[in-house]
Amino acid sequence: MVILDYGSGNLRSAERAVARAGADVEVTADPHAAIEADGLVVPGVGAYSACMAGLLDVHGHRIIGKRLAGGRPVLGICVGMQILFARGVEHGDETEGTGEWPGVVDRLHADVLPHMGWNTVRAPADSQLFAGLDPEERFYFVHSYAARKWELDGLPGQEPKVTWAHHGEDFVAAVENGPLWATQFHPEKSGDAGAQLLRNWLATL
Repeated sequence: MVILDYGSGNLRSAERAVARAGADVEVTADPHAAIEADGLVVPGVGAYSACMAGLLDVHGHRIIGKRLAGGRPVLGICVGMQILFARGVEHGDETEGTGEWPGVVDRLHADVLPHMGWNTVRAPADSQLFAGLDPEERFYFVHSYAARKWELDGLPGQEPKVTWAHHGEDFVAAVENGPLWATQFHPEKSGDAGAQLLRNWLATL
């Protein structure tokens, strides 16, 4: 299991959380290790543009693309989820993302930002990521920007499973799309619920 080190994200907290969930973890930017690992976690905190710049520096977009082309699982967390979309808009500046999913990440329409703290989510009944978790379970969010629409339908029988949350408006809280899964919240900061979610992901590897 590799956590991609591209200069962004709570690398050590993510490392500890994934290790507690039962995986052998390496934090690295080495392309070979990242491509060949059973699973790849792409964390991310801060500005969309800064995260994309760091990802490009280590050729992370190519690493993600090669893994997905081979059906190898990837888990994006927080801004590590946001950069999977086509573009992000912050303070009027537009940044191109990895384009694994269509759509834009932009500012939430809410009275209070950032959206910081615990919130519930609405997961599909057949979600593997949230299997065994109470629908009223809460997860820890810290963000002002999100994907406010979902624009990819998928093939019949292969439709992405999209989980939603609400803060001022609905936004995408998690996605399960073939080998590419992601969460807007931080499972590594979400206590027992986050630990169960990480175990659910690891069980699919």
